[in-house]
Amino acid sequence: MTFVTLSNAPARLSRPVMGSVALSVIVAVYLVFLTNRTFWAKAIDYLGVPSFAVVLMAIGLVALFSAVCITVSVKYLTKPFFIFLVMAAAVSSRFMDHFGTIIDVDMIRNAAETTGSEAGHLLTAGFVTHVAVFGILPSVLIAAVRIQHRPFPQKLMWNTTLVLSCLAVFVAVGLANVRTLAATTREHRDLMATLNPVAPIVSVIRYVRASGDEKDLIVQPLGTDAHVVAPTASGHPRVTIIVAGETARAENFSLGGYGRMTNPKLAARGVRYFSDTSSCGTATAVSLPCMFSIYTHASYTHQKGRETENLLDVLTHAGIKAEWWDNNTGSKGLATHIAYTSFSDINDPRFCINHECIDAVHLDRLGSWLDNVKGDSVLVVHQIGSHGPGYYQRYPDALRRFTPDCRTPELGNCSHDEIVNAYDNTMLYTDHVLSEIIDMLKARQDKMSGQMIYMSDHGESLGEHGLYLHGAPYFIAPSQQTHVPFILWQGQEAKAGVNAACLDAKTSEPQSHDNLFHTVLGMMNVATKVYDPALDVIASCRAAS
Repeated sequence: MTFVTLSNAPARLSRPVMGSVALSVIVAVYLVFLTNRTFWAKAIDYLGVPSFAVVLMAIGLVALFSAVCITVSVKYLTKPFFIFLVMAAAVSSRFMDHFGTIIDVDMIRNAAETTGSEAGHLLTAGFVTHVAVFGILPSVLIAAVRIQHRPFPQKLMWNTTLVLSCLAVFVAVGLANVRTLAATTREHRDLMATLNPVAPIVSVIRYVRASGDEKDLIVQPLGTDAHVVAPTASGHPRVTIIVAGETARAENFSLGGYGRMTNPKLAARGVRYFSDTSSCGTATAVSLPCMFSIYTHASYTHQKGRETENLLDVLTHAGIKAEWWDNNTGSKGLATHIAYTSFSDINDPRFCINHECIDAVHLDRLGSWLDNVKGDSVLVVHQIGSHGPGYYQRYPDALRRFTPDCRTPELGNCSHDEIVNAYDNTMLYTDHVLSEIIDMLKARQDKMSGQMIYMSDHGESLGEHGLYLHGAPYFIAPSQQTHVPFILWQGQEAKAGVNAACLDAKTSEPQSHDNLFHTVLGMMNVATKVYDPALDVIASCRAAS
């Protein structure tokens, strides 16, 4: 490297001069070793230390990254491309290293569909510092370098030789290590999913391509034959409130045996708690559409969900009024054909700060809504629930029972106990909200046949296995992200038509998001060809069965 002085500038503006190949190799080494802490931690864990396999992997990746960087080291493209790689790696490594996040297509989709207020909880001082050190600073250094390029014919020959040599090294190292790498990546599929910035960039490309394919989707009708079989014995309208929970994990529900009393009010209200329930995904953008879809977890895809009508459409075909109240990031396209209210858009200052509201905002309007019910109705209440990392913002001070609680979204500044305390306070608040909904339904039993069903969309990691938040690929997701609470409450009239002992026995059997679609149809006494009684948790226990 040499330094030159610009002819018309003072000496203090001297800039380093570097060949394009040298800069390419430096950038490659930087990316491989300084933005891949999570990848190397996993590699060392899976392959062991000292390990010749790890050394070979490092040599191979440096060779591969160098080949890519040298390939694009042409005039006018080198700096923008290198800065893009460095910035992408810096942002991705922040979430990988601090939260254990794997940035796959579903995570990109979840990020793309989030709100500004939700994203703001992740854009902390720690995030800014990390990106400044690992992204902006090296980008400035790259921008400051004056790159020397060989004459084009010479550059083409020289770079081609180097690229082929690097690829030969990569292949040779791979062949020398093929058995170990094949066995490791087959058993630990999360390893290559954390290679930065390759995995995140590939995920973004796949997401953009999938989004483009979905633009011309034509939604197919579902359950157009749906109809209500018969009115209630009392003649009162059936009213079911579906509470779509957010980030509640079953592990912290005292109804399921958790040591702390996080569900005292629900325990006093005779609810049925299904203790072994699995989610369809680990992020809202996946789980929520899947919950309301006719497809099971095994057959669901994002495209299938988008191109097929959902539970709310089938209810509408049956003549039932369906409505969606949202206190989260939207209905993910589920409420396209029904009445929809976004409380974050209303931003009521009694419950909301900067368009982010606590779930009491639902309770404020629910009584009036119930009093104006004229016929069979289903209301979806989409909570903000326990969404992190700002758990402390999800509950009022009156229910701040477990202390000291983490009072910042920067979880790295809190102890594990403080994080758990804040999260458990959100559980306690969800207990309060659900109990209030039950009490409002119970108070109107002389006017309606009311029921409530609650399912969380996914769970949450609070530091177990080094993971925080949610969104892990399902194939490696821990139980904390997939084991979710599922609650059913029935009013007197609905309860009278069910064998209590039979339904009690069902609460210990495995259930999942697959059950929501068919259980709600059964609760509303809807007949249609798309209804499957085997997936209705109540069907076999109804008196008429």
